[in-house]
Amino acid sequence: MNENFETINKLSPVISEGGLRTKNILKNSEKDKPLITIITAVLNNKKYLEECLLSLHKQRYDNYEHIIIDGGSNDGTLDIIKKYEDKVDYWCSSKDKGIYDAFNNGMKLARGEYIGFLNSDDTYENNALEFLIKYVKKYPEKDFIFGAVNKHWGTLYGYKPRKIYWSWGFYSSHSTGFFIKRKSAKKVGLYNLKYKYSSDYDYFFRMIVKKKLNGVGTNKNEVFGTFRRGGFSSKIKFYDHFTEEIKIRLDNGQNRILVLMIFIYKYIKNFSKI
Repeated sequence: MNENFETINKLSPVISEGGLRTKNILKNSEKDKPLITIITAVLNNKKYLEECLLSLHKQRYDNYEHIIIDGGSNDGTLDIIKKYEDKVDYWCSSKDKGIYDAFNNGMKLARGEYIGFLNSDDTYENNALEFLIKYVKKYPEKDFIFGAVNKHWGTLYGYKPRKIYWSWGFYSSHSTGFFIKRKSAKKVGLYNLKYKYSSDYDYFFRMIVKKKLNGVGTNKNEVFGTFRRGGFSSKIKFYDHFTEEIKIRLDNGQNRILVLMIFIYKYIKNFSKI
């Protein structure tokens, strides 16, 4: 079972922490300016972290809070975090159980009306949060928003709910473009840590299929950010992704025959390229 979103368990023993919250500086939503929480999980990524942080600092929309969960870096990552500590609302460094555990810890700490995830090797466009607010105001009834994201092969954009049933892998925007209402996230729960590689897919499956939450995707030209090839998801072998997604589909009650059909299709499609 995935842990309940409301369970504010004590985080793993913190090695170090800092940020505005440790100085009793808290941000809140303002009139027509909802607070947005951005969560960044990082472990030994001094190579790209600064670029990631600067892309957030350049946002034209300024009512956001940034939470950084570090998994116990020892390569100089913490030096970069401390360099920009006056722009970080809260950061901590402690041993965790991986990226999804870090996401969960960040979600428990979130105060914003919307929650987004910016991986430490990805970046936002300068107007990413402006685009988000545009859709928040246009579709206030929607639970989540998928913003367009640039990847190495092109732009990933749009949202088709039924695609999650038959498509394999990320059926919509990468996490860099994903934002969800905090109150809606509570309905879904946290990332399930029993899935090592594809807990984000399980999260989306529960969000769309089980909880039947409603979302919207941005237009192709409304790009939220860029997904850098070579991060956590890029290093996972096809077989590991594939077998775990089969388990996720079955665990979430998808028809076994449909899962088998999708498996055969994906297997033939993937290995025909070899």
